Amino acid sequence: MSLDTHTKLLLVLSLFCFNVVFAGESGARSADLGMEGFEQHGRGLGLSHYKGRSSHLFNVKSFGARADGLTDDSKAFRAAWKKACQATGEVDLVIPRGTYLVGPVKFAGPCTNVSKITVRVKGYLKATTNLSQYGYSAGWVEFKWVEGLILTGGGTFDGQGAKAWPYNRCPTDFNCKLLPTNVKFVGTNRTVVRSITSVNSKFFHMALVECKNFKGSKIKISAPADSPNTDGIHIERSSSVHFSRSLIGTGDDCISIGQGNSQVTITSISCGPGHGISVGSLGRYRNEGDVSGLVVRDCTITGTTNGIRIKTWANSPDRSAATNMTFENINMNNVTNPIIIDQAYCPFTSCTPMGTSQVKLSDIYFKKIKGTSSSAVAVTLECSKGIPCQDIYLEDVHLDLASGEKQATSTCKNVRAKYIGTQIPPPCA
Repeated sequence: MSLDTHTKLLLVLSLFCFNVVFAGESGARSADLGMEGFEQHGRGLGLSHYKGRSSHLFNVKSFGARADGLTDDSKAFRAAWKKACQATGEVDLVIPRGTYLVGPVKFAGPCTNVSKITVRVKGYLKATTNLSQYGYSAGWVEFKWVEGLILTGGGTFDGQGAKAWPYNRCPTDFNCKLLPTNVKFVGTNRTVVRSITSVNSKFFHMALVECKNFKGSKIKISAPADSPNTDGIHIERSSSVHFSRSLIGTGDDCISIGQGNSQVTITSISCGPGHGISVGSLGRYRNEGDVSGLVVRDCTITGTTNGIRIKTWANSPDRSAATNMTFENINMNNVTNPIIIDQAYCPFTSCTPMGTSQVKLSDIYFKKIKGTSSSAVAVTLECSKGIPCQDIYLEDVHLDLASGEKQATSTCKNVRAKYIGTQIPPPCA
C-alpha cells in the first residue's frame, strides 16, 4: 500500500471521528440545556422551532424583558405577543422565571393563522401601581378575541392591590370608577386556564366577558378578607364555562355569576374567606341577559359572610330571569347565611327601595347542603313581592349552629318552597 493511500485513509478516518465526537457533544449539550437553555439559544431571533410541543416558541426575554422587578417590561410583553400572534400553527409564548414589573397589557387577537397559543407564565408578574395608566373597567393583563388559548405555567399575577384599595369608591358610590381586574378574558373561545395564581388584585382577580368554551382548574386566588371588590372569578355573558379544583380566598365573592350566562359549572372549589359563591348581583342595569343552566357542586365554603347566595337589586329597570340552577353537595364550615336568596340586595349603608326586583327566579335546587352556620338564621329565602320565586326546592339540608347551642332557623318571603328529605333548620312556617 502506498503512502498516498495511507494518507487518504487516515484523512477519511479522522473526518469520521471528528463528526461522531462533535455530534455526540452537540446532542449531550442539547439534552443538558433543557427548556431554559433552549429558550436562551432561541433568544437571538425570538422565534425557535420546538418539536413535539409547538411549532414556534417566543420568549419575552428575547424582546428585552429584564425580569428584575424594577424595569417596566410591558413593551417586551407586547412585542412578544405581536410576533406570536402573527405566527402559524401551534405557538408557545414563554415568560421564564423571574420578577416582571408590568403595566396594562392587552394580548389581542384574532391570531388568524394560529391554531393554538400557549402562554406559559413561570415568572412572578407585578402590576404597576399608577392608576392613571389603566382605562375604565380595564384588565391589567387582558386577553381579547383569541381562539385556542392556554394560560398555564405555575406563575403568579400580583396586582399589588393594597396601594389601590384606598381609592375604591364602589362600596359607597353607585357610579364608581372600576379599578383594574388582574386577568381579564374578553370574547375568547376554547380557552384553558390551569395552574395559575392571582394575589392582591386591585379589583376582580379574574373576569370572563362574552367567552365560550372556557375551562379553568388548579387556580389559586388570594387577597385579604377586608380587601374591597376582590371577587375571585367573575363570569358575565358567557357560555359553556367550567371551573374546578381551585382554592379561592378573597374580600368579596369567591365566584360571582353575573348576567347573561348559560351552562356554567362550578365544581370542587374551596372558598374562604370571602362572601361565598354568588349568582348576581342581577337586575341593576337595563337589557341584562338571563341566567340559566348553572351547576355548583362538591364545594367547601369556610368562614364566609355568605354561603350560596342569589342576589338581585330592587328597583330593577328591566325584567330578566335566573332559572334552572342547582347547588349540590356543598359543605359549610362556620358560614354566615349558608343559603340565602336576597331580592332586595343593596350593598350600600343606606338604601331606599322605590320598587321590587324584576328578576324572576325559578327552578332552583338546593341539595345536600350540610355543615354549620355562624348566624341564627341559616336559610333565608327573601323573594320579590312583584315577581315571587317559583319552584324552589330544598332537599336534604342539615345546617347546625356553629356555637352548638339552639337550633338554627329559616325565614321566607314571597315564596312557597318545596322540601324533600332532611330539613335542619325546620322549613319556614
